Amino acid sequence: MQSTDLPDDESLTTQGYVSDDTQQRILLIACGALAREILDLKERNGWEHMALTCLPAILHVYPERITQAVEDAVAKHRDDYDKIFVVYADCGTGGLLQQACERLGVEMVQGPHCYSFFEGNQAFAERGDDETTAFYLTDFLARQFDAFVWKPLGLDRHPELREMYFGNYTKLIYQAQVDDPVLTQRAQECAERMGLEFERRFTGYGDLENTLTSWAKGTRPSS
Repeated sequence: MQSTDLPDDESLTTQGYVSDDTQQRILLIACGALAREILDLKERNGWEHMALTCLPAILHVYPERITQAVEDAVAKHRDDYDKIFVVYADCGTGGLLQQACERLGVEMVQGPHCYSFFEGNQAFAERGDDETTAFYLTDFLARQFDAFVWKPLGLDRHPELREMYFGNYTKLIYQAQVDDPVLTQRAQECAERMGLEFERRFTGYGDLENTLTSWAKGTRPSS
């Protein structure tokens, strides 16, 4: 996707990522699950004034830890950059991350979660109750399905619990950020393992791209 040297998905999951950029004016503090997408956008658009650091993606399994981790990262880097932006949506923090960002004076990505901003927050909201029984995967989650879904639920040890966890779902929606047949096949295999219908929906980067573009240009993201 990009020439930037990027750790593998396991490292992004458990350790996060810190770029070698040290002279930039803007820092993006992001979820490790978004590293590839952000670095691709940076390279394609020539945003050399933006540096990136990512917290471990596995924090999404423990959303109660996200707010403090972001606060700590902002405090650590605040003196080194003119501006800091937080590349997280609410992500299960129950509004606490938004409150922390307002208190710290930093902007964050709008929306309830990455599934929403990848599709476009407005489009996702308009679907409303039509997809309450849908389970979503992104490119990253298609690659890291075992680490984020199968193993945390104990299904690697107790596959008989599958119906208990997924019995109320009807389909898996794979939101594809890039057009990759291998990832599509992997996502379809995830749906089969869960016993769900499969739907692929190409979203690209959605509102993530719109928001980063606004920040890079120094304009306010559109709602």
